[in-house]
Amino acid sequence: MASSSCLTISPRKLRYDLYSFSYKEDSNTPLVINVLASLIERSMARTQRIVKNCSNALSKAISTNIFDCREIPDMTIQSYLERIFRYTRAGPSVYVVAYVYIDRFCHNNPGFRINARNVHRLLITTIMVASKYVEDMNFRNSYFARVGGLTTNELNELELEFLFLMGFKLHVNVSVFESYCSHLEREVSIGGGYHIERTLRCAEEIKLARHIEERGYTQIARVML
Repeated sequence: MASSSCLTISPRKLRYDLYSFSYKEDSNTPLVINVLASLIERSMARTQRIVKNCSNALSKAISTNIFDCREIPDMTIQSYLERIFRYTRAGPSVYVVAYVYIDRFCHNNPGFRINARNVHRLLITTIMVASKYVEDMNFRNSYFARVGGLTTNELNELELEFLFLMGFKLHVNVSVFESYCSHLEREVSIGGGYHIERTLRCAEEIKLARHIEERGYTQIARVML
């Protein structure tokens, strides 16, 4: 969860900051990453309880294992999300939209359960798709694959499978976006009333960082899922 040193942002300040999130290489990890990691971890904990209580029924209900890794990755959700942010600088709104997609995916595929074996691939896929939806300019799939610890072919297949399982319903209107922001904010309200950054990324800011893809491709710390 976010540290108590974070300050509450007033609604006026929140709106003012809509286009002012820093995309510099030393910018702090957005609060939404901490909240999203916490939410997913709790979801996985619920899944484990369900598996323990009714493993036979759950195993029959699972409809897809496309996101399953061969082995459970030795990386926490928080660390994985921070890695994605460090190498892609995807804005806070991308993670909110990715959360919308994950929620829709689980509703469209009621037998699917997020667990330690599939969560990493699900995250890199939804964040990449959300980035394409939100951002004006994006890295190539091959770059996201390298960041996420996959081959390009693997990520291409995951993206295609995800789109079909979602029925290509990717649009997120303002009211839906605001409702998910509010939900994420409620998740941390007990810890201090923090507010999620609702930043939209400007094309001009992205252009300044385009050289990172070519310059930094070989500098990405290697990880495999």
